[in-house]
Amino acid sequence: MKDIEARIEVIERRNNKVERDKAWETSATRRGSIALLTYVVVVSYLTMIDNDNPLINGLVPVAGFILSTLALGFIRTLWEKHKK
Repeated sequence: MKDIEARIEVIERRNNKVERDKAWETSATRRGSIALLTYVVVVSYLTMIDNDNPLINGLVPVAGFILSTLALGFIRTLWEKHKK
């Protein structure tokens, strides 16, 4: 009986970890952090190469990232329909 309880506890811990990982993957905090870090890196690079307007031009890759994350839900829905 203790063996079964131990196995269930291991499974529950693993499930909790998987749920936390999934919550992080889909969180606005994660997407916002990636967008902000991308913006900082791109603006830094554009400043180093003397781009005329690095603050505005740095928004292009960030906008692309945000749009791609928004589109993924739609793409996943299409993929799931296709797999059925």
